Amino acid sequence: MPAVEKTSEPFKEYFSVALVEGMARHIKRAWKTFDAESFARAAVKDFKSQELKQRATAIAAALAVYLPKDVPRALKILTASLRPLGKDGERLEDETKGAAGWAIWPMGEYIAARGQAHVADSLAALRELTIRSTSEFAVRPFLANHPKQTLATLKTWLKDPNHHVRRLVSEGSRPRLPWGLRLKSFVADPKPILPLLEALKDDPSEYVRRSVANSLNDIAKDHPDLVAEIAARWLKGASKERARLVRHACRTLVKAGHRKTLAALGFESKPKVKLARFVMTTAKVKFGAHAAFAVELRSTGTASQNIVLDYIVHHRKKAGGTAPKVFKWKTVTLNPNEVLVLQRRHALKSITTRVYYPGTHRVEVMVNGQVLKGGDFELVF
Repeated sequence: MPAVEKTSEPFKEYFSVALVEGMARHIKRAWKTFDAESFARAAVKDFKSQELKQRATAIAAALAVYLPKDVPRALKILTASLRPLGKDGERLEDETKGAAGWAIWPMGEYIAARGQAHVADSLAALRELTIRSTSEFAVRPFLANHPKQTLATLKTWLKDPNHHVRRLVSEGSRPRLPWGLRLKSFVADPKPILPLLEALKDDPSEYVRRSVANSLNDIAKDHPDLVAEIAARWLKGASKERARLVRHACRTLVKAGHRKTLAALGFESKPKVKLARFVMTTAKVKFGAHAAFAVELRSTGTASQNIVLDYIVHHRKKAGGTAPKVFKWKTVTLNPNEVLVLQRRHALKSITTRVYYPGTHRVEVMVNGQVLKGGDFELVF
């Protein structure tokens, strides 16, 4: 999805009246008879009551009304309204030159809804859109409805000179992309997309490799042993970049203590480690401050061992009870009889992805996916 900047405005304001009016101007530049004013009024008429995705859908619906009913012609108009690219294909920031950024999402929704009978033209348009932002949501209905043709097109994009297009191959085909249509066939059987990930695993762009890792992490939720096997194979003779990709891809499996994955990454599934001391140094934490704790880890093994040290925060829920969330901490090598003393401060502040409630919370330390010990603190407002 488009990059999200920190702002005090509600998230939905990324789709603003000004953005829609800008889209209208750019489309009218590409098609002189476009009724820009009526389009803008129709697109924003219910904005006050709509959230982010609803606004994107409303803009897409207005496009369907005011663009030509001839879909291939409409696609040409949309692509002609896009912001031109700079040298070497980089994105330009000048909003007066054409549509880009958040305007791309509703354009993609229009193509996904209206372009299913024109797959080749639609995918070509999505390629142009993704260079200006992303088409990762819009390409998914084509994968669901026309998998053979769409996968064949994605294969041709593997060598595309633009890294945004290459990333669309891996990100758009993720089985469980957040906010996107779930690709149930790939959830059940990810084999059709594995050759795409294989081809991109050593892509020169970290942006692309990160997407490959996220796709594998999706697959790991349903096929953990398969991802463990891929990890072991990809780590043979791996560059530091590929090794980083594999570690990121296996993050969920490591947190879960999946034995085959731990073995592939060089970690013991049953580490010889004792948590000799756990101290919750803040018994009461005011919202906006930090929960602090200290641990003393002691190796009980006779050989060096690699460990992944994480911690779990059990957040209080509105209806009672708690919900766990694992946070990464450190990856270290413990020598025989070595003692490791560490301290950690965990921020408890307002974020868009979590609502906090007062009451007892719990922190637990986890080594190689194994929960060792923990303590409680009280969150107050």
